[in-house]
Amino acid sequence: MHYLAVGHALRKVVDDTMTAGGLSLARSKVLEVLSRRSPMQQSALADALGHAPRSVTQSVEALEREGLVERTPSAEDRRSKLVTLTTEGAAALAAGTSAGEDVVRDIFGGLEERELALLDKVLDAIDIRMSDAAGKSAGKQARRGA
Repeated sequence: MHYLAVGHALRKVVDDTMTAGGLSLARSKVLEVLSRRSPMQQSALADALGHAPRSVTQSVEALEREGLVERTPSAEDRRSKLVTLTTEGAAALAAGTSAGEDVVRDIFGGLEERELALLDKVLDAIDIRMSDAAGKSAGKQARRGA
């Protein structure tokens, strides 16, 4: 539980810092995906983020109002929207990412190299076990549905 509390607090500090600079952590994730794969269908963006299409629609609409993304009808499917990162969106992403990296550097900068190496090793182990747990959970759900 301690890990979860510290992780939550770290995320809040990073998000608050990024938001003060104009771009929340959640919004930066949307722009980050678009920076790698723009333009992309809005439904594919939702899949890439692991979010419900409706919540991504709301985020994209807000980002569009601010000029950070542009939506256009897809040539293949007029019901589908393509989302493109704008020049302003790329600049906002760079500024937000820089602010987030700065606060993380401030927080972790006081740790010794051996402590950082140990933390990295522990996080890798947690990541592996999390993947295993997710697989077991999916298997249980599949058996219940069968």
